Amino acid sequence: MKDMLEKLAKNSQKAINEKVYEISYKNSKSKVNIIEQIKNNKHASLITEVKFSSPSLGDIREISNPVLIAKQMVEGGATGLSVLTQPYLFNGSPEYFTKIRKQVQVPLLMKDIVVDKVQIDAAEKLGADMILLIQAIFDKNFASDIDEFIAYAHKKNLLVLLESHTKKEFTDSAKTLADILGINNRNLDTLEIDLGTTETILKDRDEKRIIISESGIESSKDIQFLRKCGADAFLVGSSIMKSKDIKGLVSELVLAI
Repeated sequence: MKDMLEKLAKNSQKAINEKVYEISYKNSKSKVNIIEQIKNNKHASLITEVKFSSPSLGDIREISNPVLIAKQMVEGGATGLSVLTQPYLFNGSPEYFTKIRKQVQVPLLMKDIVVDKVQIDAAEKLGADMILLIQAIFDKNFASDIDEFIAYAHKKNLLVLLESHTKKEFTDSAKTLADILGINNRNLDTLEIDLGTTETILKDRDEKRIIISESGIESSKDIQFLRKCGADAFLVGSSIMKSKDIKGLVSELVLAI
C-alpha cells in the first residue's frame, strides 16, 4: 500500500485523459454558507460521504440510488455532503454528484484526488460548494503550486478544504488561503487509521479557521473525543455507508454533542 497516494494521483490523471471531468452543463450550487453553519451549530457538524467503495475497504455498499442515500443523510441532520466523483477505487462519478445536487439543498463537497485545474472546472459546473485539495499531493509533486490551485478555486467561487495528515503538512496548509483545514486520520500511503492524529496535530491549537477531522469516525464517543481535541466538524463516510440505518446513525452522531 506504500505507493497508494501515487496510485490515487495516477487514477485521477487516467480519469482526466478519459474525459470524465468534461461537463457540458452547469448546476446551481447551494445558497448555504457552510462555514457559518458550522460555527453556529449547537450539535456536531457532520459532512457525510456518499461513496460506494474505497481503497481500504473495497466495496462498502452495493451500488444503489445515491439520491436516496443523500436524502437520508440530510434527514439525519448532516450539515453537508461529500460526494465522490473519482471513478476508480471509489465508484464515484460526476453523474452521481449531479443527481444529488438537483435533489438536496445542503452544501456539497466534490470529493476527488485533485491533480489538475480541469477538476476544479468540473466542480464549478457540477454545482459544488467546496473542493478537496490534499497537501501531500502537492508536497510529492503529483500537482504543482498549491497556492495557484487555491486561487483558481476561489476565482470559480469554490471554498477549499485543504487536507493534511502530519504536523508539518498541517503547518504548511495553515500558511495558505484555504478556507477550511482538514486533518485526515488515515495515512494515505499505508491506509492505517489513528484518531490520535487529530489530537497530536491540534495540541496547542492556534488556528482560527474551521478544522474538520476526517476518517475513522464510527461512534458518538469518537465525535466527542475529536471535539475535545479541537475539531470543529467531522467528515464521516464508510461507517455511515455500511449502516443499515443511515438516517438513524447520522442523527446519533449529530446529537453526540
